[in-house]
Amino acid sequence: MGHTQVSRVFQVFRAFELAPTLGAACLLLASSLPVASQNRPPWPAGDEKGMANTLGPATWQRCATHLANPNAKSYELSFLRSNSMPQSPFAAPLRENAKPTVGIQGTKHAFNTDEIASGDPNQQGTQMDALGHFAVLPEAWDGKGEFPSGGATYYGGYKQSEVKPAPDSPLKKLGIDKVPPIVTTAVLLDAKAHLGRGSAMQPGQLVTAADIEAMLKAQGLESRGLVAGDVLYIYTGWGDNWKDPDTEKFYYTKGPGLSYDAAKYIEQKALVLVALDNPFTDPVSEGFLQGKGPPPAGVPDGLPFAIHHHNLTQAGIHNIQNANLGALARDKVWLSCTMILPLMTQGAAGSPVRPVAIGAPAQP
Repeated sequence: MGHTQVSRVFQVFRAFELAPTLGAACLLLASSLPVASQNRPPWPAGDEKGMANTLGPATWQRCATHLANPNAKSYELSFLRSNSMPQSPFAAPLRENAKPTVGIQGTKHAFNTDEIASGDPNQQGTQMDALGHFAVLPEAWDGKGEFPSGGATYYGGYKQSEVKPAPDSPLKKLGIDKVPPIVTTAVLLDAKAHLGRGSAMQPGQLVTAADIEAMLKAQGLESRGLVAGDVLYIYTGWGDNWKDPDTEKFYYTKGPGLSYDAAKYIEQKALVLVALDNPFTDPVSEGFLQGKGPPPAGVPDGLPFAIHHHNLTQAGIHNIQNANLGALARDKVWLSCTMILPLMTQGAAGSPVRPVAIGAPAQP
C-alpha cells in the first residue's frame, strides 16, 4: 500500500472517529475511495450485462450524497401486487392463493404459506425485463405456419439456439439472473407537468429526446444532465390510472411512452435502465392493441414496439413497467439513489421488482 493510500485510509478512520453523524462519515468514506472511470460500450465479447456494466464504485459513490442527506426520504416505486391488480394482456393473469394455517405434529408451531396457482409473475405488476425478453427476426412474420423462432437474434448477436435452444428451455443467455444489483443515481423527469400541463399524458403521446432535454432544463438539471450508469424515471401521469381492484379494465388498453429517438438518446447517455409509470414503455395509441390504430410515429417497419426492441436487443438497457412514481414526482425528488433488485430466477425473461428511491424532497 502506497503512502497516498495509507493517508486516505487514515483519513477515513479519522472521519468515523470525529464525524457527528453516520451520514457525514458515509460521505467522507465515499469521497476517499478512487472513482472508477465511467464505462461505455462496446463491451467485451460474450457480454450479457449490457449497460449494467456501468454499475460499480462510481455509481455507488454518487449514491452516497443522497443516502447521507438528513432530509432524505425513502420512496416505494412499485405497486401493491394482488390478484385484482391490472394485468398485462401479453402474459397469463397472475393468481396467488393463500393456504390454510398448518402445523407440525408434536410441536407448538403454526405457520402460513402461499402458492402461485397460475400466471406469469415475472411479467405482471411492477416488473423488469431481462435482456433476453425480446429478440428480432430477419423479416416480419406473416402469422402463417409455425412461428420461426429459430431465426431470432438477441442482444450481443446471440442466436436462438444459444439463448433458448428448446421451447421449454429457460434462457441460457441473457436471463434475469445475469443482472447485477442496480444501485445508482436516478433522475426523475416530470412529463405530466411538462408535457401534460398537469394532466396525464394521452394514449400514444410521445416523450421525445427533445422533451427529455427540455425537462432536464426546466427542472434545473441541465448542467448535470444524464450520466452513464444512471436510471431514468419518467412520470407521465398514466400510472394515476392504476386501480386495484381493476374493475374498469382501462389501464392496460393504451398509454403514452418513449419515442424511438428518445431510446437512441438514452443509449447515447449509457443509462442502465428506464422506467415509466405506464404499462408498455412503448407508446400505445387508442385501438392499437386491437389492430385498429397505427403504430407509433418514427418506428422502423415491422417493429411497433420499437422501444422494447431497441433497449433490449440493441442497447442492452433494461425496462421496468408499471413504476409507481407519483409520490416521487409530488415531492419533486429529481435526483435520488435508487436500488433495484430483480429476483435471481435462473433463466427467467423478467422479474417482479420492488425498486426504491432515497432522496430529499424539494418541498415539505
